[in-house]
This record gives sequence, structure tokens and C-alpha cells, in this order.
Amino acid sequence: MYKAEKVAVIGAGFMGSSIALLCAQNGIDTINIDVSSEQLDNAQAMVARTLARLVEKEKISAQDSEDITARLAYSTKIADIGNADVVIEAVSEKIELKKKIMRQIEQFASEDAVVLSNTSGLSITDIVKDAARPERVMCAHFFSPPTIMKLIEVIRGEKTDDDTYEKTLAFAAQIGKEPVDAPELPGFIVNRLLVPMINDAAFLVMQGADKQNVDTAMKLGANHKMGPLELGDFIGLDVILAIMQTLHKGLKDDKYRPCPLIEHMVEAGKLGRKAKQGFYTY
Repeated sequence: MYKAEKVAVIGAGFMGSSIALLCAQNGIDTINIDVSSEQLDNAQAMVARTLARLVEKEKISAQDSEDITARLAYSTKIADIGNADVVIEAVSEKIELKKKIMRQIEQFASEDAVVLSNTSGLSITDIVKDAARPERVMCAHFFSPPTIMKLIEVIRGEKTDDDTYEKTLAFAAQIGKEPVDAPELPGFIVNRLLVPMINDAAFLVMQGADKQNVDTAMKLGANHKMGPLELGDFIGLDVILAIMQTLHKGLKDDKYRPCPLIEHMVEAGKLGRKAKQGFYTY
């Protein structure tokens, strides 16, 4: 069975750095790449905090923590993806940025590398439409936090070949994930169903409902672990807005119109947990 020996993750935000940590936890030498040295410093600090908590809770040993840390490298040079078996693009959910990164990946990655995009709803066919080797690329959508959530949605582009698909499934198993095939439609499966619920919860608040009542009703009435507004804060309201915009544009249906309240909150920098302020204060 196919087994990746080295992984490169491009993007050192929360998702990128967490995916890099996940790979290292599963015994793979991993390099996390970002143009911002400050972002890489933040990523290393996040990894150190996460591993320290795991040691404290006796989920891993101190030696395990040292071994995982030793398998993680950081770089500001995208050329350092050259010897990676799997390259994962995990930059912001902006189509032009992802296209730019894909062009850079083609320039520096080995010809037989499997290239995965961690888009949460954009068309992988569109992302690689100008690529020289689109058959080597597909989407692997991780869920937050990647070190805990078991699911990966896998989406083939129009030109993704069978070898890339089979290697992606093997890689998912290697890092302890359960892959589910999703259609190349806006939002795939989970976000197509989940994010409009969060958007509708925001409409309820905008129309006068109490936010705590909305969340409590869904936790008790639908047996959800988190209410939709809490979940929106956890995911990031900027991410929720970007997905709703993708759904609205791609499906051309006004039922996916982003809630103006979310738009205003994002404009004000109230992005949720990561900004310490969203529907709730953290």
C-alpha cells in the first residue's frame, strides 16, 4: 500500500499548522511552509502548547512529544516542497490565491507528488484549470480541528487520475482519517448542509431572537454538542461568510444569501474565537 514518507503543508494558519502536526503525530516527516516568519512562529508555539497539554493529560509521553517535534520543520521557501510525497495547500479560502499557490507547487514539487487542496467548498477543477498536471491534484477537505475530527471529504477534479485518488485514500488512512467521497459541488456535503444552518441562526438573531436561546434550543432539541452560533464562532465567521458567498454564487439560489449580520461582524473584525469576539466574547 502507498505510504507517504514526507509531507509539505503550505500555509501556517490554524488549519495548515494543525494538519502539519497531524502528519507528524502519525510518524511522517513534515514541513510547514508560509511566507510569514511570524505566522510560522505562531504555528510552532501552537504545536508546543498542544503537545504540552497532551503530555499533561497523559495522552502522549514526553518522549512522544520530542519525537513529534523533531519530525516538524518550518520554512518560508516554497521550493522546500521538492522532495515531498504529498503536498497539501492550506492557504486562505480565496480562489486567486489558491491558483497562485498551485502554480508555485507545479514549479517546485516532484512530478509524481500527490497535491491536495484543503478548500472547504471551491471547485478543484477551477483551481487547477491552468495547471500542467491537473491529474495529480484533488481536494482533501479536513475538518477543524484536524488533529481530532475523523472526516476528510475527498473530491476529484475533472482530470484527477485514479492513481492520485487511490494514493489520497491511502494517505488518509495513514493519518488516521476516514475519507468520504463528495461531489464537486459548492460546499461539498458537510458545509452544504451545516453552514446554511449557522447562517439561518444568525438571521434569527438579527430578527430579534436571543442568541443563547437559539443555541440552547438546537443543543437540546437536535442533540447537537454545540449550538449553531457557538459553532460559527468556533469555525470562524469569516470562514462561514466565505462559504455562504461560494454557495450563493455557485448555486445561484437566494436561500444561500449570507446573513447581513455576519457580513457586518466580519467587517468589524468579530470573527469568533480566534478574535476573542464573535456572537460571544472569549
